[in-house]
Amino acid sequence: MPLDRVPSTSLRAGSDPVPHKSSEDHHFGHLNGSVAAATMMERTAMKFKLDRIISIATLLASLVAIVLVLKRPAPVAQRQAPAAIAEHAQSFDQKMAQFEQASQQQPSQSEQQPGPSSDNAEPAPPQPSQAGAQSSKPKAEVHINSDEISAVLAQALGTAGASGLTPDSNVGTGAPTIKDQQVSFDGDLVHGQFLTEIAGKDVWITISGHIGEKDGYATFDPTEFKVGDLSVPVSLVNPALQKKLAEERDRLKLPDNVGAMKVQNGELVMQQK
Repeated sequence: MPLDRVPSTSLRAGSDPVPHKSSEDHHFGHLNGSVAAATMMERTAMKFKLDRIISIATLLASLVAIVLVLKRPAPVAQRQAPAAIAEHAQSFDQKMAQFEQASQQQPSQSEQQPGPSSDNAEPAPPQPSQAGAQSSKPKAEVHINSDEISAVLAQALGTAGASGLTPDSNVGTGAPTIKDQQVSFDGDLVHGQFLTEIAGKDVWITISGHIGEKDGYATFDPTEFKVGDLSVPVSLVNPALQKKLAEERDRLKLPDNVGAMKVQNGELVMQQK
């Protein structure tokens, strides 16, 4: 090809030919902005879908929690007939009367220790047979089962012979309305279920734990807490529970003849002081 026909823009002295845009860039370059916009729209749609999924999941979790709260949990004990309540309450009274009588007949350890005589003379040592009898004789104990405890509570709450308390019933000043209750012992644990009213709805409260004694007062350490069929961490409940027990400390005072109290082998055991 003659040099006079070569375009002046194609050759330059000491430089490479000027690059030309390809046909692809020439025809599709205007789509770059559309692709970016489409990508942004897809991301926005995905975020919107994710927000909806989270909202729906939160709603479902809330509904499940409400259903579990209002759902009646598995009973911890069988309901007693009115005749059984009266019989078990009478058995409780008889056991407590026998325990008090045995405590009075058997002196406590402090009463067994002889005091100094008025003439400064050393007291005569007890006879071997008497000393052995005093040391080997165990302290008086009373064993109460869960049916007897439930019967006493039913009579105290006024539920004996009825399906439950009325909504206007109340137990003490400022106490919540208790419409029904169940108590059972399992090993060294006590399980209690109480039907009360929360926000106008009947809700079962289930609580389990260990009963003990300290300085003449009953103690309770929870191990499980449920509202309806929904478990609540004990760490969230225990501080408020212990504060309430401290406010009601006078009601937790044990009889003067009781020195120890615990749940053992499925029974409430109280021992002479």
